[in-house]
Amino acid sequence: MARRNPIPARWLMTDERMGDALWRALRRLPPGSGVVFRHYATAERERRVLLRRVKHVAQARRLVVVVGGKPVIAAAGVHGRAQTHGIRTWPAHSRSEALAGKRAGADALFVSPVHPTRSHDGAAGIGPARAMRIGRGLGIPMIALGGMTESHWRRIQRFGFHGWAAIDAWIR
Repeated sequence: MARRNPIPARWLMTDERMGDALWRALRRLPPGSGVVFRHYATAERERRVLLRRVKHVAQARRLVVVVGGKPVIAAAGVHGRAQTHGIRTWPAHSRSEALAGKRAGADALFVSPVHPTRSHDGAAGIGPARAMRIGRGLGIPMIALGGMTESHWRRIQRFGFHGWAAIDAWIR
């Protein structure tokens, strides 16, 4: 099946913990990368302003922005259940979540946590082989998430992941 839009191989997952490091992370992303704008706990008005700023930087740097949660302004796509005509990315922590993403028309699955991560403090990573089994055979590109860095990516690429996503790897 042909993709509606090209799926980036490198992704930044945003959240409130990033603070001003968000801007450094956006500058570090290679052109053509993706940004999953989350900031779920930010008040809606403030979230709109922040998303506009992120989109401005992303446009200048040729980055793709998808919005998690309730989309507050137009973006290139969504992360999760909201309606879109653009890229739909989908979180998949289990096979049932991956199948739900398939039914919803997901263009990419964010499979996690591959490695231990601050986002799920205390949880062990499931490892690349088990992560790959979550979406195997669904025909949807899988993005490895959870404790990912460029060096981790080089080691797990052979498992067939399309790309990787992180927070901390882009702000360190």
